[in-house]
Amino acid sequence: MGLIYLAAGEASGDILGARLMAALRVRAPTLTFAGLGGERMAEQGFESLFPIRELALMGLVEVLPSLRRLARRLDETVADIQARKPRLLVTIDSPGFTLRLARRMKPLGIPVVHYVAPQVWAWRPGRVKRLVGVVDRILALLPFEAPIFEAAGIPVDFVGHPILESEAAHGDATRFPIEGRGLIVMPGSRRGEVTRHLPIFAAARRELPADVTPIIALAGTVEAQVRAGTADWGARYIRTPAEKADAFAAATAGLIKSGTSSLEAAVAGLPHVVAYRVNPITAAIVRRLVKVPHASLVNLLAEQEIVPEFIQQDCTTEKLIAALRPLLDGGTAAARSASPSCSPAG
Repeated sequence: MGLIYLAAGEASGDILGARLMAALRVRAPTLTFAGLGGERMAEQGFESLFPIRELALMGLVEVLPSLRRLARRLDETVADIQARKPRLLVTIDSPGFTLRLARRMKPLGIPVVHYVAPQVWAWRPGRVKRLVGVVDRILALLPFEAPIFEAAGIPVDFVGHPILESEAAHGDATRFPIEGRGLIVMPGSRRGEVTRHLPIFAAARRELPADVTPIIALAGTVEAQVRAGTADWGARYIRTPAEKADAFAAATAGLIKSGTSSLEAAVAGLPHVVAYRVNPITAAIVRRLVKVPHASLVNLLAEQEIVPEFIQQDCTTEKLIAALRPLLDGGTAAARSASPSCSPAG
């Protein structure tokens, strides 16, 4: 059947890539894969061209010091694609890198499918036009994304959000016994996210009752950094999807960075708060571009704030503690469902 080249740039894309590989092999067992991926894709027998932790960057200003290295890695990936001549390139999320890679495919005549629609509905809607002729098809996770891109002439398949099919909602608390109350802590999967969030999360941890046990989710791209930054927390660590699901079931609350992790916690029914910080210059630029009222995908889908979110200047130790305490004491301010509309079945 030939070779499919996959390019994932961060932990969430690595999970999507692994699931895609498994699904495609069911339909076409002779397919082979190459490209960029992480731990989950490696479990499928995938060998990455280079470690994707080098691509796990977020923010406009934050990326600047790494531009030369990223450009070199982009050239290296293009050369690898030229040498391998795959039937198809599947770029997975991480648009800053993957869509640049997609643009380099046109002279090579290699079709491009982009998995996870760029969030043009949230900011810079004019980006849709720039994708015409760059990607041949988009695999969208959310139902309202398809019409946006189809209006520009880009074919879209709504494939549903994989979190609804994940293990998150099927954990067993008895497999993850906790003394006292458990607090799931998810600081992020990018180095910049961890650098900005951990000091604030650590300060919040010190102010919480002694019977609260931090349960820290590790992403392979930043595992060493997170372990080093939480060595004195007395924490438990979780790495695999099964461990995470059981921890979600056993925990009392969560302190989670904005992103897919919040949707995962909501599907599991875990009361949580959302936090996020970026470079102040990045924040000032984004504020001018963002067109949506909430940062959390859970709140966007619900069209109201059902998960407390603390973004940028509101992401302070004091505000996080004030929001977490009622959740740890059995409060109800949290998402209970991510909404079935994330599924193609509706």
